[in-house]
Amino acid sequence: MNSDKNLHNFDPKDKKILVIGLGRSGIAASQVLCRLGAKVWVQDNKTVEQIDGQLLSFFKNSGVGMYLGTEPSIEETYDIIVVSPGVDPNLEWISKFRESGCEVIGELELAYRMSNAHFVAITGTNGKTTTTTLTGEIFRKAGMKTHVVGNIGTAVITESTEASEDDWMITEASSFQLETTVDFKPHVAALLNLTPDHLNRHKTMEAYGKAKAKAFQNQTKDDFAVVNADDETCVKLAKEYAGHLVLFSRRHTEGVNCFVEDEWIKILDLSGKVVEIMPVDEVKLVGAHNLENVLAAITIAYFSGIDINDIRSAVEAFKGVEHRMEPVGVIDGVHYYNDSKGTNTDATITALRALSGNIILIAGGDSKGQDFSSLAEEFDGKVKALVLLGRDREHIAKAVRAKGFDKIYEEKTMKDCVFKAASLACDGDNVLLSPACASWDMYDNFEQRGDDFKSWVDAMQK
Repeated sequence: MNSDKNLHNFDPKDKKILVIGLGRSGIAASQVLCRLGAKVWVQDNKTVEQIDGQLLSFFKNSGVGMYLGTEPSIEETYDIIVVSPGVDPNLEWISKFRESGCEVIGELELAYRMSNAHFVAITGTNGKTTTTTLTGEIFRKAGMKTHVVGNIGTAVITESTEASEDDWMITEASSFQLETTVDFKPHVAALLNLTPDHLNRHKTMEAYGKAKAKAFQNQTKDDFAVVNADDETCVKLAKEYAGHLVLFSRRHTEGVNCFVEDEWIKILDLSGKVVEIMPVDEVKLVGAHNLENVLAAITIAYFSGIDINDIRSAVEAFKGVEHRMEPVGVIDGVHYYNDSKGTNTDATITALRALSGNIILIAGGDSKGQDFSSLAEEFDGKVKALVLLGRDREHIAKAVRAKGFDKIYEEKTMKDCVFKAASLACDGDNVLLSPACASWDMYDNFEQRGDDFKSWVDAMQK
């Protein structure tokens, strides 16, 4: 295994560093930099009154300079500026600092420079969280010191600076995190798929793809680029870089390294030998999209040197990520699934395609101005009834009626939706919460919405 990084020599002590954006990664970066002796400034569009009191106290006690609700003058000088993922690094005032010779990087790049650990980076439009979580489970099963970090929830810098050279940082990397990397070189980088997303920031699909492909930019032939062979754009992007290209495919067996044949998941290793990993029916996750996520995780793990027995047992035990096609229970032969993370039409269409048998779909919420006609077109032969709740339920009802579907029920609460769906379902049917909408009209977040759904399914089982 390769470990030729030589980059872990960035010492922030006494460096003058500006952290822009006080989201999760910005807060983590500023706290770690303070602990390691940097001279820290922070900037956020929020005013002092809008910042958490405890955080404000920490900044004051640590001597942190603050630009809250304002921007620093270009006359100021910094050794490095660290931009949070939620902040566009091409904002005019940030660009001026860059033009004056100040290096602008992101928290992922900073975390990498200050760590001796091995990195795995997992990116793509969909499936990142499931693949990252499963990859982490496989590494842990193999006894590796494993940190599951990044876009998944824990800022990379929170754990990377404490990690040893034997540790593995299994990192979910978004396009926003990758676009501000410079030296970042994961031993294994995976690109799962590319579909239109974040175009309000990246402007074009080409720019979005380039940001994702930065995961490969510093790799050498001793590193691995794991790519979905069924997505031609991903393959084309990865081929431009030096990493050893390793392909996985759900649809093909020729010319790929991880594939499905005779209902078995198999690996073609570097010596040209075919290795059987596990039968497909041992995979607990539902849907073709999740099989792709499993193939990606298996490929990452195998080419990182993990034993096939550890891979198999970890995959077999993995039941998925909460709120993403999460099986909740079976009552009177009816299967209940929580896909509260399905906050747009594409996600709900994927969920509908993942299930066999009739579906009673619970949907609705904050529509974010979406067009629901493509969702309505998926109903034919799949959706037995539609149960709607939330502020914009009428938008969905209108789109669905326009396609000739009229088995629509509108309810006021999640409890009403669950009990209505149960009354409509027969043995062998599926009740699916996949709202195709954000949750903000009724809940703080999609997790709270999913938990509400699960609590009422649980209540029916008691």
